[in-house]
Amino acid sequence: MSPTTLLRYFAAAACLAAAPLHAEEVGKVGVDWVGNDVIIEAVQDPEVEGVTCHIAYFERSMIDRLSKGNWFEDPSNASIACRQTGPITLGDIDRSKDGEQVFRERRSIVLKTLRIKRIFDEENQTLIYLVHAAELTNGSAKMSISTVPLYQPGS
Repeated sequence: MSPTTLLRYFAAAACLAAAPLHAEEVGKVGVDWVGNDVIIEAVQDPEVEGVTCHIAYFERSMIDRLSKGNWFEDPSNASIACRQTGPITLGDIDRSKDGEQVFRERRSIVLKTLRIKRIFDEENQTLIYLVHAAELTNGSAKMSISTVPLYQPGS
């Protein structure tokens, strides 16, 4: 195998390994006349069947980027709501206090990434989902959490 072919295989494998979990855009709300929007996406937890998270975040328009001069910046604010959308089946999830990353999406060319982490509160039988940006904004880490209880009412 030639070095060029080998390099192509490694590049393809790296792209597949780095591919984020798919988020489906389910809503888009216009905020102002320059085209700034709030985007709403649905994300399925890959290791917990029956849980869907919806994240909402701000997307800046081209006009806003040009007029303000800060081309690459997007706000770090995001909101999350996770709910049971079917029978819940826990897969092989990380049960440590650090939890595990469920979703990751690049929000700017430089450094900013939107992430969803799942933490299992075993004592209370609850899944905790945390959405946060991987960057401090004005000295503050913007975040939002949502919880999904695993108990079944009436049982």
